Amino acid sequence: MTHFLTAVNAVIPFLIYITFGYGVKASGMMDEAFARRLNKLIFQAFFPIMMFYNLYQTQETPMRMGRLVVVGIAGEVVLIALLLAVVPRLVKENDRRGVLIQAVYRSNFVLFAVPLTESIFGPSGLTVASMMVAIVVPFYGATAVIILEHFRGGSFHFGKLLIKVLTNPMIVGAIVGGIFLLLGIRLPACVEKPVSQFSAATTPLALFILGGTLQFSSLKSNLRFIIPAVFMKLVLIPTVMIAVSIAVGMEPLERFVLLTMFATPTAAASFPMAQNMGGDGKLAGELVVCSTLVSVVTIFLWVFGLKSAGLI
Repeated sequence: MTHFLTAVNAVIPFLIYITFGYGVKASGMMDEAFARRLNKLIFQAFFPIMMFYNLYQTQETPMRMGRLVVVGIAGEVVLIALLLAVVPRLVKENDRRGVLIQAVYRSNFVLFAVPLTESIFGPSGLTVASMMVAIVVPFYGATAVIILEHFRGGSFHFGKLLIKVLTNPMIVGAIVGGIFLLLGIRLPACVEKPVSQFSAATTPLALFILGGTLQFSSLKSNLRFIIPAVFMKLVLIPTVMIAVSIAVGMEPLERFVLLTMFATPTAAASFPMAQNMGGDGKLAGELVVCSTLVSVVTIFLWVFGLKSAGLI
């Protein structure tokens, strides 16, 4: 019963935030244009503060992260290589190939990893998850640009790509937070309190807006792509990575952060990126929607199962 309640407590807040956002939009109080503007505001203004504060407020050096980083990034690289080899053989349209590949490997790690890990492991989990976000987000962004450019027949410039990654608001926040942490710089109490409050508001707002952007148009015609992609994203690949984590002897916190990297839904950012880079935007949006809704169930089952097995 304890493990069941742990799983419920980890997942239900996400469901409430998303459902509330969807309900507000359905009531007519929020339209799509407003939701897009607010979403942009949250990612450019609130997420940097959250990334900064998550690193700034830690009082202890996090556990050694070398193994987690190596296994996580190596797993993503192998997965991308397999998808690049298999997807073009099964899907004929270039505008769908890149969309499907990024939908399977690119997770909504930013929105889900930090609050999920904190809810189960507390402050130590918060710090490790935040540091992994700072590493994984630029990796996701850079590889997605390369893949989508490849399938629309374009090219990319390394210098521009590097600048884009380093100027990502979340990465800037993480870098500044890391500097404050390493140098022991402390904010005045009158500044630290609002920074803390802005940080705490970020995840509920982001999930609220995610719910407000959910759309269910023309799902039927794309189910042949959506069903296998979502199954791989939320069930098959996480199963493989959990097996890998056991084989290399990961600790429970490491294992759970790895799980949030591979078992969370498709990144919401993949939708606008696909739209702006010649991909099938409608399919990209439906993959985000379906994987988000299904993940409420699968994340609950993962947390409950791993807790019951004593693996987290």
